[in-house]
Amino acid sequence: MRTGDDRGGFRSSGPERPSAAEVIAEAMRDARPRDLPDRLCVAAVRLLPVIGASVSLCGEGMPVRISASNAQSARIAELQATLGDGPCLDAARTGTAVLAADLTAGKDTRRWPVFALAATAAGVRATYSMPLGDEGTTVGTLDLYRSAPGLLTVAQLRHAVLVAGVMTVAVTGLQREAVDRGGPWLGGLARDQDKVFQATGVIMAQLGIGADEALTRLRGRAFAQGRTALEVARDVVAHRERLEGG
Repeated sequence: MRTGDDRGGFRSSGPERPSAAEVIAEAMRDARPRDLPDRLCVAAVRLLPVIGASVSLCGEGMPVRISASNAQSARIAELQATLGDGPCLDAARTGTAVLAADLTAGKDTRRWPVFALAATAAGVRATYSMPLGDEGTTVGTLDLYRSAPGLLTVAQLRHAVLVAGVMTVAVTGLQREAVDRGGPWLGGLARDQDKVFQATGVIMAQLGIGADEALTRLRGRAFAQGRTALEVARDVVAHRERLEGG
């Protein structure tokens, strides 16, 4: 019999505990392709001692979140995108897993000081970011969030790698489907990313600065206001918010 635990995942006794492959297969059963990222995030939470999971794709300038198991996970993913810093971005850049086992003290707080403070304030004290893709190309990350500091065991890390591998297949399949249909990449998510591009262009024109600095200004305004970069971008494009020079 399975029983929940306050660290996420599950505990079980005896031979009833399903294998990782069985949990993933159950999550994928009868799922539409567009539902697979959500289903696999839920499978990751079942398999691992985590309270949430999210998936972000590598975008121009900032990652694009496409799925999350709960609102808390979505917020932490958007926080990393807004800051332009965190394990998610490092995993995407290097193509290797980034395991931040303790965001409350030690090397992880020194590596990402602002992100660590914000994440712990939101109830996340460890994160594990797994790259999606192959040895030559990283298309995004699977990000796992834990409420207590701690490392994954060898077996748990294998499970995380397995989920990331299946997630890679699901995401690249969605990309191919979008290209074949000639439609926007994942519909509304493409429009969200376009809002960030549009806002960056507006800020460039208003302040006479380059694209990188404009995106930095957008992120800075969002963090100062406790909002996401996407939320501020929508207001900039709608002329509800204007960034000043200086």
